[in-house]
Amino acid sequence: MQHNTWVAGFRSGVISPYEQIKLNESRAFDNETVRHVVRMAGGGDAVRVRLTNRYGRTPLTIGAARIATRKSGSAITADTDRQLRFGGADTVTIAPGADLVSDPIELPVAAGEDLLLSLYLPESTGLATFSQQPAEIAYVVSGDHTSDVELPDADELPFRFFLTGVDVLAPADTRIAVAIGDSWFEGFGTTLSANRRSVDVINARLTHGWVVNNGISGNRLTAGEIGESGRSRFDSEALAVPGVTDILVNFGINDLILGAMGGQPSATADELIAGFTDLATRAHAAGLRIHAATIGPYAGCIYPGMPLAETQPTRRAVNEWLRGTDVFDSVFDVDRAVADPARPDYIRPEFDSGDGMHLNDAGAAAMASTVDLAALFR
Repeated sequence: MQHNTWVAGFRSGVISPYEQIKLNESRAFDNETVRHVVRMAGGGDAVRVRLTNRYGRTPLTIGAARIATRKSGSAITADTDRQLRFGGADTVTIAPGADLVSDPIELPVAAGEDLLLSLYLPESTGLATFSQQPAEIAYVVSGDHTSDVELPDADELPFRFFLTGVDVLAPADTRIAVAIGDSWFEGFGTTLSANRRSVDVINARLTHGWVVNNGISGNRLTAGEIGESGRSRFDSEALAVPGVTDILVNFGINDLILGAMGGQPSATADELIAGFTDLATRAHAAGLRIHAATIGPYAGCIYPGMPLAETQPTRRAVNEWLRGTDVFDSVFDVDRAVADPARPDYIRPEFDSGDGMHLNDAGAAAMASTVDLAALFR
């Protein structure tokens, strides 16, 4: 008889609203309802929701929480609406720095289906722990409207708040991969609310198992700047994800150029290679497979103050190491797939989101096509 177990069906990397460098501002809430759109990577017969006050400085009170499948826009499918509880309670307070998992509820959900998660925040939250570039929106209204079928007058914000994941009750042999990395996973540059991130396209290619997305735009492997460093969050956001068998890694661009905006030196080739090797060693010690992406091109980046030309030799050196190393179970060559053949330090024009640093929908699809499905979940 097949047994079921809890596995990750959705993930969302979060950052502190107090980061030194951030691409967007977070916000605080007070007597407001936030309804999140949650595109499920995988499905099951029941769900439990993961909330966080990881970077909050004040207690976070959840006055009410409900979850349902999405009909369209902000509207739920009414007969699927379920109240979330926490240790049997309808309301809960999450201490600063803490995470919380809801009680399980029966709610069949399928891979590729949207859920709507509504949180009523009755008291001032302080600046919210959030996902800054998820390529998806949240609906926000004043008062407790968690039970409303639709929120026609809601503001639409391109962020997620206080949400890190949804687990699903699925067959015990379900295989889960975690994509941990930067914006090229999280989806900045792809069409808002269209689910065309590279991870979405990988999932569309799979016939079994799925990939959950723990990308954080601006994230670095070697140092914390926007979000904790990849090395620091690897245990909690990759190795400890329920059901994980494989890990996909995409880091490097921010290590090379983003730190300069905060007065930090660019990572060296040796530092990046040591960081990648550390992740591979830790994944294998945990009995998991790990797959790494080469570092994509960015010489056309339009944002000022970044060392674009001077870091290209480091990028090339690390990529050559990645292509030749055996520390990973596979390497997917994103660089060669999206680089302009005439100018290989630049993104191909048809794959460029417009800023010279991020991929559009077609670029994200090209990135996804480089992942060897025979190596993943083998």
